[in-house]
Amino acid sequence: MSNIGSYEEMRETFTWEISEKELGFKKGDNINIGYYCSDRICEMGKADRLALIWQGHSGEVKKYTFDDMRVYTNTIAHYLKGLGIEAGDRICLFMDKVPELYFGFLGILKMGGIAQPLFSAFGGESLFTRLKDANTKAIVTQKKHVSKVRKIKEELPELQYIIVVDDDGKKPLREQEIAFDMEGAEKIETFDIYPSMAETPSVLHYTSGTTGQPKGAQHVHYSLISQYISSKYVLDLMEDDIYWCTADPGWVTGTSYGIIGPWANGVTQCVLDAGFKAESWYKFIQDHRITIWYSAPTAIRSLMKVGTDVVKQYDMSSLRHMCSVGEPLNAEAVIWSKDAFGMEFYDTFWQTETGAHMICNYPGMKVKPGSMGKPFPGITATVLDLKTHEPIQTPGTVGLIAFKPGWPSMFRSYWNNEAVYKSKFINGWYISGDRASIDEDGYYWFVGRDDDVINTGGHLVGPFEIESALLEHESVAESAVVGKPDPVNMEVVKAFITLKPGFDASKMLELEIMNFIRKKLSPLAMPQEIEFADSLPKTRSGKIMRRLLRAKEWGEEIGDTSTLEDDE
Repeated sequence: MSNIGSYEEMRETFTWEISEKELGFKKGDNINIGYYCSDRICEMGKADRLALIWQGHSGEVKKYTFDDMRVYTNTIAHYLKGLGIEAGDRICLFMDKVPELYFGFLGILKMGGIAQPLFSAFGGESLFTRLKDANTKAIVTQKKHVSKVRKIKEELPELQYIIVVDDDGKKPLREQEIAFDMEGAEKIETFDIYPSMAETPSVLHYTSGTTGQPKGAQHVHYSLISQYISSKYVLDLMEDDIYWCTADPGWVTGTSYGIIGPWANGVTQCVLDAGFKAESWYKFIQDHRITIWYSAPTAIRSLMKVGTDVVKQYDMSSLRHMCSVGEPLNAEAVIWSKDAFGMEFYDTFWQTETGAHMICNYPGMKVKPGSMGKPFPGITATVLDLKTHEPIQTPGTVGLIAFKPGWPSMFRSYWNNEAVYKSKFINGWYISGDRASIDEDGYYWFVGRDDDVINTGGHLVGPFEIESALLEHESVAESAVVGKPDPVNMEVVKAFITLKPGFDASKMLELEIMNFIRKKLSPLAMPQEIEFADSLPKTRSGKIMRRLLRAKEWGEEIGDTSTLEDDE
């Protein structure tokens, strides 16, 4: 029997008070995510239960109980406070998926700081943009990543502390750099947890848009109410489950459902700090007897390419439920998973801004392969007319996915960008930026983005940030970036470039520019293809028309070109 039971019945009776009651929270109480994910579980008599099973690149395994986690998060919180870091300060986590990342996240929240997790593969410019915008006070990182921080710290006067968690003392640290050994530090048994309230800021997650630099979506401690209950109803997490979320905490999935949701439910979770390889993933599931698996369509399609023969070499019998997130899960992948694992992947839809599940498939509810599913209980969703922004009544008509504001995990602002935040709300709806249709049974079917944001491997990449970086290369005169269809990643980045006089298009120059972006921004932002052009399509006012370039890549109708500067 699943946690949600009958989806239709739950839709009728659900209120967010169900989650509050289960968590023992009442309006006006203190609510600190760090406490709820560690101390509270220990107080429930589950101190000796495994909280984290961690496996590294070389196969070494570390195990931590909820009591271990309680003490380590106290130790980190105490250490940060001792440095003079205060409640409300932004503290960046810039690490691979090591235990210090997970415990550091909760430790920051325990002392009242705002956690700012960033993907460790980010290059210097991507890191700089986000630290500067947030006026980040401290960054917690590793030896292998500290060189990126050193290159930009002089331009970041607010950044006072660079904390290195794996320093071996062989090379001296530089000014502002401090070594911190989580397991070797004096253990702090009791810590006065910051008395955060429902609306106290908790996590700052950066997300990319069509224009301008990435925006920091500000979440609050009350988001726990959504993340806890959706982990129960969508992921179907139960007391004895062994859970694996493959997402990096640099992305919202890796925090909402790779830290907060499972641990608030007192569930053991596994972390594999290694790259993708089908055999090692299957062995990880087999060795740790994983029961619930939350992954991304990109990974699932990569597993499909390897084929079902590889799956059959491993014991997958521990698995009982599998979910997918980050981009649309194509029908073929759902059908393939049934053949490969004896069960289907259940697609889920939500965003950085929503903080938790919004439209999903649920245990016990019929899955329509290729559909996003139905709205989470407590969520009012619709699709809006593209022009009037009024709800569409006709089944099958494409519109903008929109939600009625007010759910607990909704972001509360964009950091330093209230105008853009307000623009996300029209006619009393939060506008997601994604398009879908609703069929006659109430199932949602994803169609695509309503803007130029590129969804590559489940991660949103803003064209503006890449275009700005391209212009810093000595050869580039103009640039335009669009998404190009890709069978595994859904989309990859393609750049159209005009060159400055004196530079000639060549394969060598293409590779040089690609590598330039990879180092400056990240592997995700790196163009997989560059097309050199004599000119780029522009409006009469000089704005490059990405829409035309994208239509060409996707084989779509070009549409109205009356504003083109050279259109007769």
